[in-house]
Amino acid sequence: MSKKYYLTTAIDYVNGHPHLGHAYEKVVTDAIARVHQSFGESTFFLTGLDEHGQKVQKAATEQGLNPQDYCDDLAASWKVFVDQLGLCHDDFVRTTQDRHREVVQKLLMRLHEEGHFYKATYQGYYSAKQETFLTEKDRGEDGAFDPLYGEVVELLEDNYYFKLGRHQQWLIEYIESHPDFVTPEYRRNEVLGFLKNQTLEDLCISRPQSRLSWGIPLPFDPDYVTYVWFDALTNYASIPASMGDPALPGFGKAPDKEAALWPADIHVIGKDILKFHAVYWPIMLKAAGFAMPRQICVHGWWQKDGQKMSKSTGNVVDPIEVIEEWGVDAFRYYLLRELDIGPDGNWTDKGFHARYSAELANGLGNLINRSLAMLNRYRSGVVPAPCDELKPEVSEAADEVLDLARSHRLQASLRRIWELIARVNQFIDQTAPFKLAKDPSQSDRLDEILYTLVESCRVIGVLLHPFLPITSKKIYEQLGLEVVPHLFEYATWGGLPQGHQACAPEPLFPRKDLPTKQES
Repeated sequence: MSKKYYLTTAIDYVNGHPHLGHAYEKVVTDAIARVHQSFGESTFFLTGLDEHGQKVQKAATEQGLNPQDYCDDLAASWKVFVDQLGLCHDDFVRTTQDRHREVVQKLLMRLHEEGHFYKATYQGYYSAKQETFLTEKDRGEDGAFDPLYGEVVELLEDNYYFKLGRHQQWLIEYIESHPDFVTPEYRRNEVLGFLKNQTLEDLCISRPQSRLSWGIPLPFDPDYVTYVWFDALTNYASIPASMGDPALPGFGKAPDKEAALWPADIHVIGKDILKFHAVYWPIMLKAAGFAMPRQICVHGWWQKDGQKMSKSTGNVVDPIEVIEEWGVDAFRYYLLRELDIGPDGNWTDKGFHARYSAELANGLGNLINRSLAMLNRYRSGVVPAPCDELKPEVSEAADEVLDLARSHRLQASLRRIWELIARVNQFIDQTAPFKLAKDPSQSDRLDEILYTLVESCRVIGVLLHPFLPITSKKIYEQLGLEVVPHLFEYATWGGLPQGHQACAPEPLFPRKDLPTKQES
């Protein structure tokens, strides 16, 4: 069996609850996975939770819980969240699982035995909030540390360090020779700028048990636990290894060709964790002798009404509230259509309502409803003889959507699909089948128009599947087709045979007013 297309989200830190940014990253990754499935590829989509570290230990203690029980409670809510997003993920990793911990410890032991670590005394500043060490370079012009670091304390302690610096020039050359390794390009340039203008300091990969006990113990020194980021990044390899991936021998089960995933084809991450994924992670992999992931895809952040989201001010978007009110496909559509992968986005309730009304209800929904309603009214739902009147335009649009989707241009794919939807709606207005139906001599012409409409709807259903999978399936059900439109090869014109019995239409996106509480 050949390698599956392997894609991941970042794993979310369990010390909190899901928000719009988490949902966006998962929906983007899900759409990319479904795109590859639509091309007939086997995929493996991994998401999950990062559960170790000082913040988790502190929060659990404050609630009178042991950290594992605390994580178990939160993990349950995160899994419900993932289910409500309707993802096609194959696995959900938790860094407290044995299968993950065993791989982390084997990786640590290998790097230790091969001389990649050393022990040294650290004296300096530490941010518990960000779980990172700071230097004088992290101070602002006024000498203070950024509030994002929270309380900063001075530490004097021994720790283990990973020799990152020795790999700095290699990483620069690797990124320069692999232009698609980090995307978009300006994020790649950001990484190169960092690497070329700063000396890469060695990475502290441990925390003393005396200060932090909630972590994976170092296999070569049980008085220390693993730095949470070294632990977390390893999840991308720990799950394939635990399955017996032949590319990661000696780290999990016996090699199993059915578990061929590594290297990852794409890591979808937020811009705030770029350094960890584009600097630390490649060096960790190189030191371990593993192949590099093929791409790190970096997305932006969402604002609400032009401002940073904040629970304290009530300026937030609750993904579950939106999904429960408007449906998961409407939520997916707004995220993917409103924001291209890379820049920051701005959620407005009015913008969401406008796209829902104009593009989903009045655009797509109206097209499917009108086409099937006329087929049922004038031909009792029976598909007439094939007609190729719009075949060139529909086929051209389908080819363009496939090209855009293959390069993960999700927003552009949807834009092109809606151009096609607008064209078919225009075709109805131009040909006026509701007028032709009154003239028996125009029966043949009416048949041509009706076939053109329902076949266009069928092709649109195929093109929509990676982006709006529930809606795509509903379109096929209303067309009376039992097959699920999950392969792009179904987008070839002429799939509806003469005499096929379609069903009556039902509203895909019922028209409704935006609740007053969401107005902005």
